[in-house]
Amino acid sequence: MNRQDTAPAPRAAEPVQAVCLGESMAVLLADGPGPLDTVGAFRPSVGGAESNVACALASLGIPSAWISRVGDDGFGRRLTAEVGARGVDTSAVAVDPHRPTGLYLKETGGSGHLGDLGAGSSRLHYYRTGSAASALGPALLADPAAARLLAGARLLHLSGITAALSDSCLVLLRALLAPERRRPGTLVSFDLNWRPALWHDRDPAVLPALLDAADLVLLGADEAEAAFGTGDPRELRALFPSPATLVVKDSGNAVTALTRDGRAVTEPALTVEVVEATGAGDAFAAGYLAGTLRGLDQRSRLRLGHLSAAAALIAHEDHGVPAPDEVLTRLLGASREQWAATSVTADGIVSPLLTSPSPTGPPTTTPLPTTP
Repeated sequence: MNRQDTAPAPRAAEPVQAVCLGESMAVLLADGPGPLDTVGAFRPSVGGAESNVACALASLGIPSAWISRVGDDGFGRRLTAEVGARGVDTSAVAVDPHRPTGLYLKETGGSGHLGDLGAGSSRLHYYRTGSAASALGPALLADPAAARLLAGARLLHLSGITAALSDSCLVLLRALLAPERRRPGTLVSFDLNWRPALWHDRDPAVLPALLDAADLVLLGADEAEAAFGTGDPRELRALFPSPATLVVKDSGNAVTALTRDGRAVTEPALTVEVVEATGAGDAFAAGYLAGTLRGLDQRSRLRLGHLSAAAALIAHEDHGVPAPDEVLTRLLGASREQWAATSVTADGIVSPLLTSPSPTGPPTTTPLPTTP
């Protein structure tokens, strides 16, 4: 086992604050919409929940690292290089000489062909059985590169995907969540990331204990309904009493944060002209976590999550580029009426707060930065 030559060394001036641990994969994107049997060609890319969160955190100014395993193959090298190019520390990504990098293909709808998913819909086809990342296990904790990052991080981000990959991955999650291993001052967040196909041969009954052992839990109401039988925020809060905060996402409608002391804050989602939905949940998680690390109040954390998700929703790939800091700051401080009147399209953000040439002028579109 070795390291990728492309892994950048962490910069002393910006010590890693957030560590995201889990599998990411090579991606083949169809060159047009339609069922896979009608597609002419595929374009390579990369994707994965935990590396998506790490990349989005880095884009929001939070020094981040991604820990995983990839195969000793071209896909693994591409994956590590692209995540690193987005400003993420990949120094603890191990190379497995025997197992391949996981792969998935993205199918999108809108072609009109028989069997088409429909405009705006997409489906992911996974080829990850026996992947390098499925060999992650508790031995990782003794790896010097990983141990260094884990010891210094203010945040460790995990997800339910890892628990479904293999027995050794489940043991690793349990070890990371064990009270005796928890370093004071380190926040552990856990995103359910329910993937039914991964649980066909495994028992999802292991999930509640994992979620309840985290400090902060993120989950969608629809996926919670599928996994636990309820998507109601209050019922989920009762089901998972231990985390300090439970964040329940209700698709494109609103997100509710419920704290252990019984307080609840709900923030509506922005109006977004969706280009591609994949990666938006990871972007929301990154925005919320960035707000948490910055000490923002609960409503501002939720808003930063919505703004980060909106940037991903108008991008063709999993990653969007957030608005400039000065724009984010103004929107985080918007009144309820101003927030409700804000919308995001591929052309940019339209909001009463972003006017030209004067604050009393009509709203104009503020363009978002483009992906480099």
